[in-house]
Amino acid sequence: MSAESASAVQRNQVDLLDFVDWSGVECLNQNTGHSVANALKQGYREDDGLNLESDADEQLLIYMPFTQVIKLHSIAIKGPEEEGPKTVKLFSNKEHMGFSNVNDFPPSDTVVFSPDDLKGKPVIVKYVKFQNVPLTIFIEDNQSGSDITKVQKVVLYGTTNDQVLNGSYAMLIDASCGHLCLSHTCSVIVTGWSKLVSQIRDCRAPKHYHTCIHTYIISVNHV
Repeated sequence: MSAESASAVQRNQVDLLDFVDWSGVECLNQNTGHSVANALKQGYREDDGLNLESDADEQLLIYMPFTQVIKLHSIAIKGPEEEGPKTVKLFSNKEHMGFSNVNDFPPSDTVVFSPDDLKGKPVIVKYVKFQNVPLTIFIEDNQSGSDITKVQKVVLYGTTNDQVLNGSYAMLIDASCGHLCLSHTCSVIVTGWSKLVSQIRDCRAPKHYHTCIHTYIISVNHV
């Protein structure tokens, strides 16, 4: 699909850089003198003189694990008008991918960047498909069709489990349930995510013997 730019990063979205597991990051076909750190790491990616560059041809395959479960909402890429990425395929929770098999798997989303998008505009992805880790970014080609692709900056915006659970607020959770009445709304206090399942199980809602979807209003307080 063509890129759909976000007018602004939503208030609850953060730069996921702090949650990258750097020990597992890989980039295939990178020029060792212009490595992936130039485009991903804080300080490097803000330097206009540094780029991630491809080596043998225009393609790059970046594998990014995270230290916790993340939910990807949008991606921003900055690069030159001619050598900047064009077709970018994103894969969720796929490991050990290489150029020999990357086309064997359907991407979770495909974004076609325009030269205007390469100014660093956040582009919304199909975020319902990016609810897990890790993330693989396949840069298939660039704007001009040249042999070298250059990427100045990559920013991933989204949320983490900690953000969802931290603070004191109400949220809705739909849980598949075989015995709780659909019309019943259960209000429970959750002091930790690990206790959620047991507290739902202990709910004293009226019991039925049919399967239904039960909606809980859960007050999460200082997890």
